[in-house]
Amino acid sequence: MSADRLQSAKRVVIKIGSALLVDEAHGTVHRKWLEALAEDVAEMKARGQDVILVSSGAIAVGRRYLGLADGPLKLDEKQAAAATGQIRLAHAYQEVLGHHDITVAQVLLTLDDTESRRRYLNARNTLGAILRLGAVPLINENDTVATDEIRFGDNDRLGARVAAMASADVLVLLSDVDGLYTANPNVDDTARHIAEVDAITPEIEAMAGGVASSVGSGGMVTKLAAAKICLQNGCAMAITLGADERPLKRLSDGAQATWFRPSMTPASARKRWIAGSLQPSGRVILDDGALSALKAGKSLLPIGVTAVHGTFDKGDAVVIEDKNGVELARGLSAYSSDDAQKIIGRKSSEFEQVLGYRGRDELVHRDDMALS
Repeated sequence: MSADRLQSAKRVVIKIGSALLVDEAHGTVHRKWLEALAEDVAEMKARGQDVILVSSGAIAVGRRYLGLADGPLKLDEKQAAAATGQIRLAHAYQEVLGHHDITVAQVLLTLDDTESRRRYLNARNTLGAILRLGAVPLINENDTVATDEIRFGDNDRLGARVAAMASADVLVLLSDVDGLYTANPNVDDTARHIAEVDAITPEIEAMAGGVASSVGSGGMVTKLAAAKICLQNGCAMAITLGADERPLKRLSDGAQATWFRPSMTPASARKRWIAGSLQPSGRVILDDGALSALKAGKSLLPIGVTAVHGTFDKGDAVVIEDKNGVELARGLSAYSSDDAQKIIGRKSSEFEQVLGYRGRDELVHRDDMALS
């Protein structure tokens, strides 16, 4: 299953933990390991796959350069260490991937970026543009500005949020364990490895242990929390050993792992969320031409909209209706109601003159729309 699912995925998110990437004693990057990972990424890119990297390690690297002592850090010290380490991590990734003519694009996120619909949509569009242009997004939590109240808390869940945001097919958690066991295999000789999981049940949650690494902040509990997010969003997830070189190739070749299998695709999960989980803030009315385009599976362009009702922000849900008031779809608006009012009935070439900036061609993209 692992080889088929990983190799056939169109878009893969890879989460890399601090313990794999950083030498705890010296605060340096495990360069040989990272070079081998870059070979895996290059092979995936050569297969035509989109790859997104979610990397920990900035604080672990930066604290050494700042001379911070071992042990817990205060929030401002963490932020300073992150600011120092992040630039070094990004440089290391660009160097190893640059050998394969792959460009790296750094993206820093906070929890609020994934929960505010407007910021979520901006981040999703940015990731889409980076991938469309052939680069590899390198993502980390924005530790330099995040506070305890808005932190992800671990990069397992950050990886899952990114996978959901990017409509990824697979999230791979490169870990210091090769998957989920019925009990802690370090203390229980009877512990059995679980190869596949279809749902996060109370029995599955009971198998989770505590934090295994002194460098990282995640344990099996956070990995199961990440799996929940993935399954809800139609994304498969794998937990596998990352310490050996070429971990993604090993996973493709059938290395032991736990695979969490979703019951739907990312696209169908997203459309179900749009259709049933969001309260619409406004309505848009279509002309006959836009109605035909919508039924043909195309996006909604402002030129085909005759009226906008209600007050909404960019990223809010709107109901899409025909001229008789019949609901046709629901979707996320790429413009606020004020801006939408200015561009309805117009061609995209006129948007910049009217709005003062050039936004998206679509008012509601087909990927952000669920037909009624």
